[in-house]
Order: sequence, then structure tokens, then C-alpha cells
Amino acid sequence: MTRYVRQTPVIGAAGQARLAAAHVLVVGAGGLAAAVLPCLVGAGVGAIKLVDPDRVELSNLHRQSLFRLKDLGQPKAQAAATHLAGLNPDCRVEPVVQTLDPANAAELCHGTTLVLDCADSFAVSYTLSDQCMALGLPLVSASVTGMVGYAGGFCGGAPSLRALFPDLPARAGSCAETGVLGPMVGLLGSAQAQMALAVLAGLGPTPLGQLVIADGLRLGGFRFDAATEPAWQPRFIAPSAITPQDFAVDLRGADEAALIHPHAIRLSATAFGPGGPTPAHGQRAVLCCRSGLRAFAAAERLHAVWDGPIALVATGETL
Repeated sequence: MTRYVRQTPVIGAAGQARLAAAHVLVVGAGGLAAAVLPCLVGAGVGAIKLVDPDRVELSNLHRQSLFRLKDLGQPKAQAAATHLAGLNPDCRVEPVVQTLDPANAAELCHGTTLVLDCADSFAVSYTLSDQCMALGLPLVSASVTGMVGYAGGFCGGAPSLRALFPDLPARAGSCAETGVLGPMVGLLGSAQAQMALAVLAGLGPTPLGQLVIADGLRLGGFRFDAATEPAWQPRFIAPSAITPQDFAVDLRGADEAALIHPHAIRLSATAFGPGGPTPAHGQRAVLCCRSGLRAFAAAERLHAVWDGPIALVATGETL
């Protein structure tokens, strides 16, 4: 126990044992994870499954401090696991080089104690929240763009991400599109790690139902235990779940990508609403775009004039 002698006075022997028995799913091996992972591994979390499909790029090294120049071109999950192996042999880090989506989310969450959302994706965050609500798993999610961001504890008995953020933002704000400063990512990644360790060790008060907000050096936050789940929640599905019977609409332009499905049609989000197209009776509407933002906007417009089922698809950069 010499390794943990500085933290056992805080969490106790029982808390340390809870950490050792924990199985944590971390989705995303980028900037947030660069702060989260060393804290979890160093604290003695027993097992971590690390999911990320991307490779290390030079433009990310300013905030993804787990990596070195020699890691360029390597899968992030594998490179991170290699570096973390030298930090604490008590922790097993399993790299999974693939994208988390609605088709594999349940399998990846199976057997875990807690889920950490370190992905730079609205679709992944909402997919994880839906899955954690269904399984009763705690979710610690964070997001940072520019000099603004948050970290929060959701599900596991607390309200979901949808309860606090029922609407997606009007425009994308990923690190690739709007930029980000490394210290802000480290700040909120550290907050994520603290929340995760508090939940895993059973410390009180629980961070589930708590949001921490950072705007530059201005810090704040609030509890949202009483937030209610929205009555209408369009879910994300995987592209492979689209069927010929669906009313499938690809909201991307022809210059962005080929049609997502042979039976899909290409429309803009503003085509929906009063006087716009609606699915036939008994059909499911499936609205597709790259990030999920246009799909959500189109879903809101369609939902205002049509009460049938609506699903969303976020294709990401690969389609």
C-alpha cells in the first residue's frame, strides 16, 4: 500500500479497494483523456477499457500530453495504453481501436462500473447518456472548446445529459473547428477524474447531478438533481441500422459525401416544417448528417408537424 499512502487518508482502505475492483470505460483518448487517464491509473483503478478510432496527429500534441513525437501516426488508444503501462502495473488498460456508436455502445459498456465521456462528439455523448440511463451506470462527461467548457456527473441515479441539455447547440464547436487551449482541456479533464474517483471510491457528496463550468479562469457550477427528462428524445442509430423501409434523408451536400443509403434522398434541414416533406404512415424518419447537429435541427422541424418515430445518424468524418 506504499503506492497509495498519500490518498488512503482521504478515501480510506475501503475506498481504495473499490478503486481496485472498478472497471472503467473511457471513450476518447485525446486531450481530456490525457488528464483523466494518468489520474485514474495512478490512483489504482483496476481496469480501464480505452476506446478511440483515431491516430496521433501533430496538431493535437499541444493538449494531448500523453503522446510524444514518436507516437505520430499510431492509434491513440494503443499509444496511450503503452505509456500508461509504465505508470502503475496495478491497472490494466485495454485499448480498443474503433468508433463507439449506437451499434456497439451496449457491448462496450457491458461489465463496467463507470463511463467517462472524453470524446469530441455530440453524438457519442448523447449515445453514452442513453446507454448509461438504460443500464443504470454513472456517466462523467466533459466538453471543451476554445476557453469554455464543463464537466458533469450524469445518470447512475442522477438526471441524464439530455435532461440538462435537451437541445443540441445550433452550431458545431469541436476542437478541430473552433480551436482549444491545452490548459482548459487539462483543467476540465482533471475535474472529470476527480468526479470519477469520488464516485468509484464512494465519497460524498456525490458528484452525480453536479455540473462544473469553466470560462477562462472563471469557475462556477450548480447541482441539477431536479432536472426532468425531456418527453421527446430523438435517438441516434448506427448507419447500419437504416433499412429500405425507412424515410431516410441525407442532409449532407453532394460535395460532402455520397448518399448514406441507396434508398436515401438528399434534402436540407430547412426543407422540413409546415408544408415540407413527411414520411408515409408507418415509416420511421431517419435524418443523417456528419455531426448530428443538422439532423437534430431537421428532427425538431419535422416533429412539429409529424408525430411518427424519428431517428438520427451522425456519420462522422469517414462517410
